Amino acid sequence: MPTTQRPESSSLLQVPAYRRWAQGHGVVSHQARTNDAVLALAARLVELGRVPDAAFVFDVLAAADRLANAAMWLVVHMTYARRVRLDGTPLQPDDFKASPQGHTGGSLNMVPAYVGYLAANALTGHTRGWLMGQGHCVAAIEAVNALIGNVSPGQEGRYTATDEGLTRLVEDFYSYAITSEGLPGVPLGSHVNVHTAGGVSEGGYLGFAEVQYVHMPLPGESLAVFLSDGAFEEQRGGDWAARWWRPADSGYVMPVMIMNGRRIDQRTNIVQEGGANWLMRHLSLNGFDPFEIDGHDPAAYTWALLHMEDTLAGYVQAEREGRLTYPLRLPHAIATCVKGYGFPGAGTNHAHNLPLEGNPAVDAAARQEFNAGAARLYVDVPTLDAARAYFKLHATQSRPLERDHPLARRRVAVPELPRGTVRYAPDEAVSPMRAIDDAFVEIVQANPQLRVRVGNPDELQSNRMVRTLALLKHRVDQPEPGGLEAVDGSVITVLNEEAVIGAALGNKGGLNIAVSYEAFAVKMLGAMRQEVLFARHQREANAAPGWRGVPVVVTSHTWENGKNEQSHQDPTLSEAMLGEMSDTARVLFPVDAATAVAALRAIYESEGVIGTLVVPKQEMPQIFSEHDAHAAMQQGFAALQPLTEAVRVQLVAVGAYQLLEARRAAEVLAECGCIAQVVVVLEPGRLRQPRDRIEAGFVCPDAALNAAFPSDMPRVIVSHTRPEPMLGALRRIDGGPRSTAAAGYINRGGTFDVQGMLFANHCTWAHIVQLAAQVMAEPATRFLNDRVMNALAGRGHLADLYS
Repeated sequence: MPTTQRPESSSLLQVPAYRRWAQGHGVVSHQARTNDAVLALAARLVELGRVPDAAFVFDVLAAADRLANAAMWLVVHMTYARRVRLDGTPLQPDDFKASPQGHTGGSLNMVPAYVGYLAANALTGHTRGWLMGQGHCVAAIEAVNALIGNVSPGQEGRYTATDEGLTRLVEDFYSYAITSEGLPGVPLGSHVNVHTAGGVSEGGYLGFAEVQYVHMPLPGESLAVFLSDGAFEEQRGGDWAARWWRPADSGYVMPVMIMNGRRIDQRTNIVQEGGANWLMRHLSLNGFDPFEIDGHDPAAYTWALLHMEDTLAGYVQAEREGRLTYPLRLPHAIATCVKGYGFPGAGTNHAHNLPLEGNPAVDAAARQEFNAGAARLYVDVPTLDAARAYFKLHATQSRPLERDHPLARRRVAVPELPRGTVRYAPDEAVSPMRAIDDAFVEIVQANPQLRVRVGNPDELQSNRMVRTLALLKHRVDQPEPGGLEAVDGSVITVLNEEAVIGAALGNKGGLNIAVSYEAFAVKMLGAMRQEVLFARHQREANAAPGWRGVPVVVTSHTWENGKNEQSHQDPTLSEAMLGEMSDTARVLFPVDAATAVAALRAIYESEGVIGTLVVPKQEMPQIFSEHDAHAAMQQGFAALQPLTEAVRVQLVAVGAYQLLEARRAAEVLAECGCIAQVVVVLEPGRLRQPRDRIEAGFVCPDAALNAAFPSDMPRVIVSHTRPEPMLGALRRIDGGPRSTAAAGYINRGGTFDVQGMLFANHCTWAHIVQLAAQVMAEPATRFLNDRVMNALAGRGHLADLYS
């Protein structure tokens, strides 16, 4: 942190408000470097006319000191106490929880950070966004919000700044309350959730804030980002944020790492490597301009956020004047602090969770220690009321509450989705990935108002997204002459799946897509699941998210990637996402170019949805027209032949290669006088048994499903995935083992071609015919000759099936 004062700063030393702030309050004191920085900040804000006078700056920061103490006092009550006494009376044994819970140390450290953010907003009359990577520190946010009245609609009237309202807050914290529907019974959780005012991410998976934040704010917006030193060693990728920020299409991002030096029971690697100095060298090597601040002081955070914002504003101005050069140095604050500072147990392993050695409910020594620690933090009500007034200036300043910051209120209109422009001839062999590429380019060109992010962990051209790359280009600091690179490129390319999915998921104000090999996309699962859960909880709270659906296209997939050994043959991602709620985690298996385009459109037409699209990149015959593909996607399935009385068995295909084999199986059966109906399931989640009222509104109604899949019809299901999870998803059409058979990936692989993969996993047309005979109680030899039967029994060769 710079300590050089502006010349005009020295005159502020005599301002009474400055002297009051400089004295600190409770456990908050001010280091010399913070003092100097704040004096320079006050002088600059006055000079720019952004505040009425310097006294206002010091009054806001003095109020921040008092609010921070009071919030830390409330945080420790949330962990240990059953009731709150705003008069500061020491708590008695019955006032404590029998089983205290809370990530107390981190929450205590988060309070000054969040209060400093609020103070920056109050000083400038501008509501910035906020993001906290360490979502388990939610007690800090909830405590501050309750004290200043910045609560969510679900919390209004419940968590008021009174003995009763704050007692309800501490009682609800880790109350494990549950409704009769099996939903949380209180608007409060152990992590950031939909009721946390201004919360946009749970932060339960450490490290995903790091890879998303630089892609989150749109131009004209500012985002304060609070990061974890523990996440630094858990998830790499945030190191590259400086490579992605651009003045032309990025809002201001102000990252602050709260470096308290401890994981759950050990020091962080940063501390072991050399602490803040080592981290600053590391960040500097990765394109940041790091600086250190006092992580115990709200004023240090306020100064840091405004300093970083001003630096980025300077880049914007430099670009306008044509004097900007790359690479840029992205400012980054490191807030060094002691874990759990301000309360007994600070700096110990206990500080992560329960900082006291004992439980105050049953341990007199722990109770005395709690009351003594709380007394240091206590702020009397008149003093607190005066301080809180500075954080309730929204009406006067004509700005939204922090709960309504721009990122928390994303509403993106349905984009223009051109129809009829991507055409292919019937039965033309077309790569469905090429169709995705063509359609995506058309959508991008039709929606210039939407910022685009393409997440690409490896080979976009190999995955047939050739036009996309030519149009949007890799984003780099120094483009290679003649290459598909640009400073303002929209394709975020690094060999790190978490980082590229972070780009797509972070850009909630724009248009996104991620494309990956299917096997490697599994590494995206944690980030995808966190987003799906948060969006689903918003739906449950009648606050549905407003961002456009994000398609995650997985290709070079299990059945066509045999040449690369079994590590590249993995349908886990689609199986896992099928386990989530199907209205929010949509899993689609297009089978040709038309259904691939229809799948892409379906996701962009949706709000707050992540769509996993399992798409072959090799050429596939064109089966559906554009109209029929759209209709099939709306229903989730389509029959390729009518269901007549002559049909003896249904062949249900989930996946493109599975459809090819099912169609051939149907031809073989027909040659033997057995009529089979082939049904394509494009979205298995539409056919599932709904698990709650929201999902019930998404799935296919019983009448339509029963008409398409009669309960007495023998059926073979052949799936891209392992058969067991698909059978679970399709339970409504599973008549049991006697009448329903299933085939799919059975963990067999190696260096094979497509036919080898199908054969190894018992998914060839011949295996399907064999299963069809089984469910019809017919001998397979009626339909298959000896040579094929021997191949199926392991006595022949794969070539016997395709000769």
